[in-house]
Amino acid sequence: MIYKVYFQESVLEVPVREKTQTLYVQGDSERDIRLKLKDRNYNIEFVQLVDNSYLQYEEKSENYKVLEL
Repeated sequence: MIYKVYFQESVLEVPVREKTQTLYVQGDSERDIRLKLKDRNYNIEFVQLVDNSYLQYEEKSENYKVLEL
């Protein structure tokens, strides 16, 4: 399954919408995704499952690139 992760670059940063970044990660569950990204210094705001028509929409985005960790 593919998940969209909303995050800040540093755990010390306060979440601000304008600075929020996203990435796509393949994994089994939200917990799996958080464990895979644990070693990175990200302040993860939200992890969202991307499937069906939402996935088709996201695949059209120029920023769509799935990380396989």
